[in-house]
Amino acid sequence: MSAKKPRQARTDKKRTARALSPQRPPMRGWLGRGRGQAAYLQAADEWRGTTVQVCGMWPFAIGAGTPMVGVPFGCHIHTGATLCCDPINWYQRANLIGNPSAFFLGRPGLGKTSAVMRMAVGLSGQGVIPLVLGDTRPDYVRMVERLDGQVIPLGRNRGSLNVLDPGEAPDAAARLRAAGFHQAAEEVLADAQGLRLNMLVALITVLRKSAPSSREETILARAIAWLDEHHVGVPLIPDLLAVVRAAPPELREAALDRGTDEKYQAVTEELEASLVALSPGGKFGDVFSKPTTHPMRRDRAVVYDVSAIPQSDGDLRAVALLASWSAGFAVVNIAQTLADVGLETRRHYFVILDELHQALKAGPGLVDRVDYLTRLNRTVGVGLAMITHTLKDLRSLPLEEDRQKAMGFIERSGLVVCGGLPMSEMPLLSSVVALSRGEQELLAGWQDPPAWDPKKGRETAPPGRGKFLVKVGGRPGIPIDLAITASEKALHMSAERWADRSRTGLLDEEVA
Repeated sequence: MSAKKPRQARTDKKRTARALSPQRPPMRGWLGRGRGQAAYLQAADEWRGTTVQVCGMWPFAIGAGTPMVGVPFGCHIHTGATLCCDPINWYQRANLIGNPSAFFLGRPGLGKTSAVMRMAVGLSGQGVIPLVLGDTRPDYVRMVERLDGQVIPLGRNRGSLNVLDPGEAPDAAARLRAAGFHQAAEEVLADAQGLRLNMLVALITVLRKSAPSSREETILARAIAWLDEHHVGVPLIPDLLAVVRAAPPELREAALDRGTDEKYQAVTEELEASLVALSPGGKFGDVFSKPTTHPMRRDRAVVYDVSAIPQSDGDLRAVALLASWSAGFAVVNIAQTLADVGLETRRHYFVILDELHQALKAGPGLVDRVDYLTRLNRTVGVGLAMITHTLKDLRSLPLEEDRQKAMGFIERSGLVVCGGLPMSEMPLLSSVVALSRGEQELLAGWQDPPAWDPKKGRETAPPGRGKFLVKVGGRPGIPIDLAITASEKALHMSAERWADRSRTGLLDEEVA
């Protein structure tokens, strides 16, 4: 009797073991003749919790894939894991970013405002005060009202903001001097003067479509200082114009008039013309040369509502945005200075700069003014959210130096949140944010137009609505889906006038 071949012996051994073992199929079933194997294996149910909640289940099957520090922002598109995200918590608590700022990009109608509002409401629950420095639609007014905040309207016959108003700076300086902090008092006054000069120069830049000369800026700075020292009450632009015309020695020295009135008048002629245009009856005078109607508070949420300014009046809208930003940062600076010396409780702010491109395109050199404001966020203890549509909005500025500085806004941001963007945007975006090919295709797919629903007779929701890619440096992006809750839907109404029509029966459903 011949011995079996080794291969045949192994086969017989497997058959014997199978016959003696329990009839338990593998995960996908048995593969073989007369049998079948499943092509799809259903994934096991997954749960997520903190180590305190599920400590008895250690060791865990898998570690957390998304940060859980901050405001609940959305769910991971692929894993369903919750992502908690906001610039303040990621900077202060998690140490994930080096700058407490976020830059939002995305085509209109895909939910950028809703995403920022989610962060603002969540941070408000943690004691951070939201400041919406310029609401153009308006989108944030209802949110601030629900947070028991302050709504400040700006526009012709609605509300004015005196750009020469030092605000609470004199009172804060008096409190600091009384407490013995004389150096801090001088710094508060100097910062207030710098912010007012910055705003006044921005107004003139938009008006002329060119920046004032360095000599004119020096004259304006000395005129503001002269008013602070000699004028009784809060000065207005007509008061500034009167000082320029009066030609005190401080202004004559700045003008280099060589002791002749003719030389002084020649140097200040264009400046006088600009100040006349900014006075009551001029292009911007009704809004910025009258006393401030609603002084900003620093202890509650604030929104500057500039929606009454028509979109066709781009110059006035841009200047209103800049004025709101300047006034907001002035109040923040005072609050933090008083907290530094122990005269007030420390407050943190979440500043929202929406429609960034509208202000930057209003005139050359305005990028410097915005850059001056945005560089303050880390030193004065505020989180910052800047919102625009595409990077082409920043690259379309007329001057190359302005384009480079504007691109620096996104380069300095701690995190970048991208919604749906066209593929033509990817080369420019990839030059400042590391994007893989898959991430680029994902963003491009989110900007596709919506499909048509024949049953309802209207378009479905766009495929990219509520979907964002969160990028931090060169790390892989986190794709998330932001689902609006029922309580948030009442606040997120960019198309509110369409919704009003639906209530009268002209539309079948509300457009949110």
